Amino acid sequence: MTEPPNEDASPAELSPADQRLQAFNDRALARMFRTMLIVSVFLVAPAFWKYKAAGAIGFAAGAIVSCINFRALRRSVEALADRVVNRQSNEKGGSIVLRFILRYALVGAAAYAIFNSSALAFRGFLWGLCLPVAAMMIEAGVEAVVAFREH
Repeated sequence: MTEPPNEDASPAELSPADQRLQAFNDRALARMFRTMLIVSVFLVAPAFWKYKAAGAIGFAAGAIVSCINFRALRRSVEALADRVVNRQSNEKGGSIVLRFILRYALVGAAAYAIFNSSALAFRGFLWGLCLPVAAMMIEAGVEAVVAFREH
């Protein structure tokens, strides 16, 4: 069995197969976001079937909040990593933390408003909030298939 590629190695030190695999893995977050969008489109119909219009609307709201949250989390983590690694970063640590707090306040406010309007819409909303989990599971499967195919 071959060893996994050394992530600290420069691209010139990696084999062509390892370079392709690393390039594939570098695009994982973009694929996960796209997967979230695709899965949300396919799950609107089951949400409508199970919870009627209120549930489908709640699901759509949850999916939108999940997508916004995923993108904001990605930017926040990248900004935080840049702040830690590059001490000359223009990003202030307090603004990064404030965005984390505001993001979860958005989720809480949306959940509260939907919960007060309809229990079925709230169930659909919870379905929508689970989209990142579905995207991560699908991405794990895709990466496993690609890794086994490459080696």
